[in-house]
Amino acid sequence: MTDNTPEENWYIVKQASEQCKVMSAEEFEALSETDATEVALRETWGPFKAKNQAIAKRVGLIRAGKCKPVS
Repeated sequence: MTDNTPEENWYIVKQASEQCKVMSAEEFEALSETDATEVALRETWGPFKAKNQAIAKRVGLIRAGKCKPVS
């Protein structure tokens, strides 16, 4: 049985609070459309093919000191 659902990409976006948020491609594009200049100034990583890959990368970014953990 084949799954015909389109693949969804995931992104990590560093927030002003220094925390990194995992976003779907849809959320990321909506954010980019509303404030393209602000998004361009933020650090972003991706796209990742699966949400769990993006989460694993986020954990690595926290360990590397690039992002603050959620408190």
